[in-house]
Formats: sequence, structure tokens, C-alpha cells
Amino acid sequence: MNTITMDSPIGLLTLAGTNEALTSVFFGGGGYAFNPSQLLLRAVSELREYFAGTRRSFDIPLDPAGTEFQKKVWKALCDIPYGETRSYRDIALAVDSPRAARAVGLANNKNPIPILVPCHRVIGADGSLTGYAGGLEVKRLLLELEQQHK
Repeated sequence: MNTITMDSPIGLLTLAGTNEALTSVFFGGGGYAFNPSQLLLRAVSELREYFAGTRRSFDIPLDPAGTEFQKKVWKALCDIPYGETRSYRDIALAVDSPRAARAVGLANNKNPIPILVPCHRVIGADGSLTGYAGGLEVKRLLLELEQQHK
């Protein structure tokens, strides 16, 4: 496993992965890589483009560890268009589990690759911002960034 820490408009982000795929993004610093892989350098570049408003989707290969249900939810999150939001219920319907809004919330909470797997785009049914690993202020900033560049 290789890691690299980058600065961003929402604070330090630590990316981890293999030579083949990005496996996690953590809020905060975890140390800078001395010999970061080409894949991690590419991930940093894509994130910088995202924060600059010039990238709306990511091309980097992702390999999040999770259950089959979690992976279905995370795939559905990647289908939410840039600058748009969906409710937990919308995602539950998208994964053919209409009664699983709460389970979708739990899968969202376990998302190991925030931002690239855009769990920040999931909001409460009433339009309210709900929990986010990076904090509600970071979630608000990410949604505002996407609205500005939509």
C-alpha cells in the first residue's frame, strides 16, 4: 500500500492505493509519500482539477473494500451527476432496495473513497445536509464548489 498527502481547499487529504487502483481517501494528513506511485500522482492531479472546477468526473481506477451491498451503493453514488444531489431513498431505489434508505446511509458512512465516490451528493429527503466523514462544513463546501462550476 502506498500513500500520499495533498493539500486541498478543504484541508489535507491522504490518498492510499496500490499500483493498480486508489483504495481510500482520508481527511487529514497521514504523512507524505517519498516514492508515490504514478497512480497516486495521477489521483492527486485529478483531485486538483476537481477543486479547480475543471474536472467533473474521475478516470482513476478505484477499488474500495466493502460488502456487495456497499459496492452497489457506491457505484450508484458515482452515477449522481456532478452538481446534483439525491436522497438516501433515491439511492435505495437505484440499487433495487426501496426499503433500505437507512442501509444506504450506513454504506455511505463506510465509503472509503469520499469525493471520488461522491457521497457528499447524498442529502436528506427534506433537502438537509446529513452526516459526512469530513464534517458538514466540508460537505457544504463540496456541494457549493460543484454548483459554482456546473
